[in-house]
Amino acid sequence: MVKGREAYRLLSPLWRRLRLLISRAVVARSDSARGMQRLQLDLLRDETRDVEHHEPYGLTARPKRGAEAIAAAIGGARGHLVALVVGDRRYRLKGLKEGEVALYDDLGHKVYLTRQGIVIDGAGQDVTIVNAPTVHMPGDLRVAGDVYDGVSSMQAMRDVYNDHNHPENDSGGPTDTPNQEMS
Repeated sequence: MVKGREAYRLLSPLWRRLRLLISRAVVARSDSARGMQRLQLDLLRDETRDVEHHEPYGLTARPKRGAEAIAAAIGGARGHLVALVVGDRRYRLKGLKEGEVALYDDLGHKVYLTRQGIVIDGAGQDVTIVNAPTVHMPGDLRVAGDVYDGVSSMQAMRDVYNDHNHPENDSGGPTDTPNQEMS
């Protein structure tokens, strides 16, 4: 039977290897130009590694310097680290209700699947839909600002309609403006 110091001597290398399988890290640099994103991670004291960042299918994000990562040593080999998860507590949305989901970034943009519906927050910037020949919306559209058709605004079209007149067929003079305005 192995006791005391002998057990420590035998198990110590195994314990060290187990502790090094999973590590916390800080992102020092990122490169999203390749098929698999690469991150430079600062791990243990004076240990910096370039690693692959494995992301879920259909989702990608380029982390900012200072984000935190969990790195795993594949097959127990410290020379073959990969980043499994990267998070950034500086920008993470807080206070979500159980079951809610959100996409977000460092500028405050977010798509938030709330219990009451979906909220898209452009953080004061435009929201653009591209490469969609038709946008289908079976419900009502409520717009607080103006609506543009690529040439003029709906308000400008209303103003033209509400003030329009044209020659009378019989008298040749202009007609009165419409008795019902477009609002």
